[in-house]
Amino acid sequence: MAGLSLSLLLVVLGLVVWRALDDPYVATPGAEPGAAPTARPGQAAAALADLEAAISSGDAEAAAALAPDDDPAAGRRLRDVVENAADLGLEGVTLRYVDQEGGTDPQGAWRAVVDVTWQVAGFDPAPARSEVVFALRNVTGGSDGTNGTEGSSERVTVTAAGVAGGRAPLWLTDDLRVRRTDSRVVAVAGSARDLARYDRLAKRAVPVVRRVLPGIGRGLVVEVPRTAAGLDAALGVDEGTYAEVAAVTTSPDGEVVDGGPLHVLVNPAEMDRLEPVGAQVVMSHEAVHALTEAPTSRAPLWLVEGFADYVALRDVDLPDTTLASQVVAQVRDSGVPAALPGPTDLGVGAPYLGAAYEAAWLATRELARAGGQDALVELYRVVGAGEDFEVAVRDVVGIDPTELTRRWRDELRSLADGAGAA
Repeated sequence: MAGLSLSLLLVVLGLVVWRALDDPYVATPGAEPGAAPTARPGQAAAALADLEAAISSGDAEAAAALAPDDDPAAGRRLRDVVENAADLGLEGVTLRYVDQEGGTDPQGAWRAVVDVTWQVAGFDPAPARSEVVFALRNVTGGSDGTNGTEGSSERVTVTAAGVAGGRAPLWLTDDLRVRRTDSRVVAVAGSARDLARYDRLAKRAVPVVRRVLPGIGRGLVVEVPRTAAGLDAALGVDEGTYAEVAAVTTSPDGEVVDGGPLHVLVNPAEMDRLEPVGAQVVMSHEAVHALTEAPTSRAPLWLVEGFADYVALRDVDLPDTTLASQVVAQVRDSGVPAALPGPTDLGVGAPYLGAAYEAAWLATRELARAGGQDALVELYRVVGAGEDFEVAVRDVVGIDPTELTRRWRDELRSLADGAGAA
């Protein structure tokens, strides 16, 4: 019996040893020279504190010195970060080390999750906050060792921010051209010509909104990544998610809350496909969302989107059959829809998204026709704040939802008949 127990023990020990040998080697702090490199959280936190100080003081050279001496591209990236922050007018920037992500490669490169806060001064009512993955590398020599241990030239350097597919603000990841005025901030990862174009669109969008909503005091922030994939990265979503969307209004950190910051983020690939009028309508539409805090609205989605188009299209001198061409074609093919568009009709990737937006615009316009523009604005405000739509539309506009739907369906039918006659 004792012999059997000993045999079992040897088998078990053998399995343990085999599994231990089969596991990847992980070095421990204090390992002998020549062992695999390890992460250095303390030195990483110090390097991030130095970068935070460089951003705060606007010292681009001090930031560049935090990169490895043999990686000039990393130095340029860190200079860009400081210059972007200065041009945007960022305040309250903090960089706090959270944890290591993944392992450390033989060259000492590793990644860290960093808690980042920032705020566009004078525009964002509150700071944004996001966890961003930074690329770091352990190095020896080539520096005064300010983030290393006393008497040592070992230090942790910073090589990039926004790596590993995580969400990251544009100011940390690209070289931006920025135009900042009292009413708008436009940041573009592109040429001077690109900046001029998007600034012109934003400049025209602000008064479009204020003609209908004169009490709006909030300024507009527009960010334009270099590519459609850059938009997905800035939003922290899978590549291709917003491939067919020209622009989106959301918080810069993904946390949409009452009183939080809201920016317009543009898909340059889609905007480049649009004619000037179409591009302006898109920018004005998104400006309505940003300046009225639409992402936090409690109104039905069709009213939120329809109101933005109502404002954006109000002074566009084009026939209704042109502005509503997709829904008109849909009505001619499939008949008049029975109900106003729902959330699934207006969601990203919906099969007839353009037609649904046009339908929402026409329904919103019927509200303005029934009660006047001021009544529409008041309805948008009170329903967005949480009042029941069915009650509010009777009290503010003077019609009930059934009557609204009837008028909207009649308008769709009329436009489709007119397009057919033409």
